[in-house]
Amino acid sequence: MQFVRLTLKNWRNFTTVDLKIGERLFIAGPNASGKSNLLDAFRFLRDIAKIGGGLQAAVGVRGGLTKLRCLAARRDPDVEIEVELRDGDATRWRYGIGMKQETRGMRRVLLTHEIVWKNDERLLNRPDPADRGDDLRLTETHLEQIAANRSFRPLAEVFQKILYLHLVPQLLKFPHLANRDAVGEDPFGIKFLDRMMETPEKTRRSRLKKIESALRLAVPELQELCDLRDEKGIPHLEAVYQHWRPNAGRQQEDQFSDGTLRLIGLLWTLLDGDSLLLLEEPELSLHTSIVGKLPEVIWRMQRARRRQVLVSSHSTELFSDRGIGAEEVALLKPHGSEGTEVELASAKESIRLLLEGGMSMAEAVLPMTAPVSVSNLTLFD
Repeated sequence: MQFVRLTLKNWRNFTTVDLKIGERLFIAGPNASGKSNLLDAFRFLRDIAKIGGGLQAAVGVRGGLTKLRCLAARRDPDVEIEVELRDGDATRWRYGIGMKQETRGMRRVLLTHEIVWKNDERLLNRPDPADRGDDLRLTETHLEQIAANRSFRPLAEVFQKILYLHLVPQLLKFPHLANRDAVGEDPFGIKFLDRMMETPEKTRRSRLKKIESALRLAVPELQELCDLRDEKGIPHLEAVYQHWRPNAGRQQEDQFSDGTLRLIGLLWTLLDGDSLLLLEEPELSLHTSIVGKLPEVIWRMQRARRRQVLVSSHSTELFSDRGIGAEEVALLKPHGSEGTEVELASAKESIRLLLEGGMSMAEAVLPMTAPVSVSNLTLFD
């Protein structure tokens, strides 16, 4: 099942969003324009649907509804998210929620609506008569309740599997800097090695062999990659590098380069499952020659697993890939007090003409994301 459309109202940077989504989407925009916040709409749905999650927890971990509501929201301050999905060509799903905050008392988040459509049949339309007689019911979605989501449980299961990764190499190199026992999402890869070792051995070794073959091409002198546990049972990665002394070329993850760790994390995550994958700036720490190959690598791996991938990036090298189509690029443009506008590059005639004239996506799109006064930055004293 794949997401085909995202609609937002008053969500973080955005007053309105109506975005079509294909098998992959590359998100481009200036700093602080909302690239991460656009991806967070999908993470928010996952956090509602996951076991032990729910609406109140999903809003609470983000600082409350006032932190989610767009600063440009005026007359109608409700926050809304709606997604459309397709299960092959046979089944269309639509799920949407609206939220507001109690005006007094505990200031809890209340649903203004929750709807589910399957093809042309409406399976859920809240608030229903029972909701109107008990406001406490509106503090929970039916999506998070096993007893209530039976007719649309496939949606809950798809949301629960959404995966986000922005691996921070330093958290693997210096594990004492973070709480490895923390529960919940692990967006920065603190427990990446633990999750890797939880994979059945046969599958794990197969994936590591594939990753090893890629690293041999991308990382100079690397010959072998394997996993192991130390005497305390803590998982590690170990690489063997070509060296004139037989045992001197062995290194564990605390000695890996940042780029090596991020590339391992990216390749492992692409191999791990078939759910929607959210990637934020995968080019960080990688050589430009590698970054230029990432779109094709991602495409080949996601196609093999029928997987959908959404990527945010600033990289000229990444957007220079000629295989990226204008319908696969979402362009974010801030408009001050009116919030950020989101538009597919294919909808802008100026971009279409530049591409037809032979420009790459990087040449046609990225200049439009540059801050207007960035040239004055050199005057900083």
